[in-house]
Amino acid sequence: MSTDQRIDIDWTACQGHGLCAELLPDHITLDEWGYPIVDGTPVPSRTVKRARRAAADCPVLALKLAPAPVG
Repeated sequence: MSTDQRIDIDWTACQGHGLCAELLPDHITLDEWGYPIVDGTPVPSRTVKRARRAAADCPVLALKLAPAPVG
């Protein structure tokens, strides 16, 4: 059983505030309209705490952590 986490964006909720990219610059950048681009790599265990904070601090709660697919 894998404990790796990945970042998911709820595109119907995201309003492009950009806070997620400020809190997780190693995993999220912004496009030209201010919407997040996620690199798709699993979140390392040393970064999970910051990723949870970014998800909790998202103004519209569009950022989520989910189990990374196995394989």
